[in-house]
Amino acid sequence: MDSQTVDASSQTGEGSRSAATLKRNALGVLGILFFVLSAQAPLTGIAGAVPIAVAMGNGPGAPAAYAVAGAVILLFSVGFVAMGRHVVNAGAFYTYIGKGLGRTTGSVSAAVALFAYCTVQAAMYGLYGATVSGLVAHYADVQIAWWVWSLITMAVVQALGAVGIELGAKVLAVFVLAEFSILLAFALVTLFKGGGPEGLGLADTFSPGAVLDGAPGVALMFAVASMFGFEATAIYGEEARDPHRTVPRATYLSVAVVTGFFAFTSWMLISSYGASKATAAAGAALEGGDSTVFVFAPIADQFGGWVNDVLPVLLATSLFAGILAFHNSANRYLFSLSREGLLPSRLRSLNSRQSPWAAGFAQTAIAVLLVVPFALAGKDPVLTLFSWFSGVGVLACMLLYFLTSISVIVFFRRERLDTRPWNTLVAPALGALGLAAVIVLVLANFTTLIGGDSTTAAWLVAAVPAVLLLGAATARLVRPRTADH
Repeated sequence: MDSQTVDASSQTGEGSRSAATLKRNALGVLGILFFVLSAQAPLTGIAGAVPIAVAMGNGPGAPAAYAVAGAVILLFSVGFVAMGRHVVNAGAFYTYIGKGLGRTTGSVSAAVALFAYCTVQAAMYGLYGATVSGLVAHYADVQIAWWVWSLITMAVVQALGAVGIELGAKVLAVFVLAEFSILLAFALVTLFKGGGPEGLGLADTFSPGAVLDGAPGVALMFAVASMFGFEATAIYGEEARDPHRTVPRATYLSVAVVTGFFAFTSWMLISSYGASKATAAAGAALEGGDSTVFVFAPIADQFGGWVNDVLPVLLATSLFAGILAFHNSANRYLFSLSREGLLPSRLRSLNSRQSPWAAGFAQTAIAVLLVVPFALAGKDPVLTLFSWFSGVGVLACMLLYFLTSISVIVFFRRERLDTRPWNTLVAPALGALGLAAVIVLVLANFTTLIGGDSTTAAWLVAAVPAVLLLGAATARLVRPRTADH
């Protein structure tokens, strides 16, 4: 280990805690990349976010919002990667923030990170349950409540998480490649055909006038939300082969792939309708209660009606892949917090495959507690569980990104382990400014983001500072005990 690198075995300085380590050399660049892409659920992001960004944002200029969001995330990634070269830990966010802004702030951010990952996963369970229930009703003519499928899938996800990280990566690879393939095939065919009825419409999408038309802030907000999950590259640092090279490569590759994929695919969707007609088509899909029509219809026109049977299934597998990815991220946070002494020691137990099985059970229990109340109350899983929790999860994660950028600047000004100005000061500062702007946009448009009313939006926004306070209180309670060791 590099003398300037802090890894899992030296985080606490305590033998009993550092004895628990995740499986080394289990993942390469592609394995980590598939976890990241799965967390972002590409088909879900395209089918769910793009119609809203087009209809309520800047219309045909929406693809440019993905490029701008990618630039902000790339700036953040520069400092994120620089910190990752010196800190390798499954806690990622909270470890990074703690190194720069102090252990208490790090512990508080850990609560926010867990809140973000668990709420987004619960949101996915809502949409997943509704999607699978609809598929079974359509093809088998059997009516089974959405929450039954969600609970069954929780058991499957728990089992896959316990079996080991390598199997999980292979399962995700199959699902991710399937959804990527059909979307990219559509986009490439559209490109090579010269676009839709109005051509490729490059200027209609990427010119400054198109980018700034309408409500670009709304489009940018949904674009950033679609990229949530790329930071998981650092979470798997302990399990990566040669993490000092693997994690940076996986991070930059994931940002580039996701940005290019969303910008290119959404551009070809706009082109398939024609820039002058795309906004109305997206609005009609939203009014009809099924935003996926905006995406599925042109793909079916291109490849045939069979697509309408395949894409809903791929949407379900896309969600399943995202659920599994967030399960693995959240249980590694629980494991790392336990190893730090901030959570019960039982959660750092590993099975024979060096997987955090106890933390996995805890994460699954959290998922049950978040999902079941919506089932008992008879709430619509898409309009409430999915919309509400995905919105508040994105807000929480943007806060973590911002705090991490600030921490990177403070850490390297103090430690001087890396003196490159661009990597440790300029890029993180620009990233922090961009992220602060995104947070303002999210707060200003939060009611739109969750698709609910202002009262619900206020309660959900208030949940983030409430989690901050809970994390601070927990840190103060356990700190005297950990400080004595």
